Amino acid sequence: MVNNDHPPARVVVLTGVGGVGKTTVGRLLAAELGADFCDGDWLHPPSNVEKMQAGHPLDDEDRAPWLRALAAHIEQTLECGGREVVCCSALKRAYRDILALSPDVFFAHLTADPDLVRTRLAHRSGHFFPASLTDSQFADLEPLAPGERGTTLSAAPPPERIVADLLRLLHGPATAV
Repeated sequence: MVNNDHPPARVVVLTGVGGVGKTTVGRLLAAELGADFCDGDWLHPPSNVEKMQAGHPLDDEDRAPWLRALAAHIEQTLECGGREVVCCSALKRAYRDILALSPDVFFAHLTADPDLVRTRLAHRSGHFFPASLTDSQFADLEPLAPGERGTTLSAAPPPERIVADLLRLLHGPATAV
């Protein structure tokens, strides 16, 4: 699904559950686009990180300051005329609505089977998000809906292929970055 009823995007927001590959794909995409990169995890307040490290899922109240920080970051990028790839879970439509500040924001939602996500998380090191939170993320997940500007892509292929697919979408006549 691609909703391209607006001018080209300057900010691409990669969304999906923890462990789906947002950061890997996001860094590669940013390099290909010559854009800045922001991992939304960098903007979590310490209390959120501590809660997740302890194996407790975040709720809407926990996510509110994080989403405001992400929205402010995206707004600053847009105001400065920048281009950026931002990675964040943005699991619910209400969260994405906070980040969809203008037609210059395009969502790329990465999807994967829960078993693939668990496997990836089991092999990931140095991150605060534990595999035990996978089920809670899938429970909160609301796929992109009609009216949201973006696309949904499988996270199963190699990251380079996902980036190539995104670049084709983004460089199409309605969404050239």
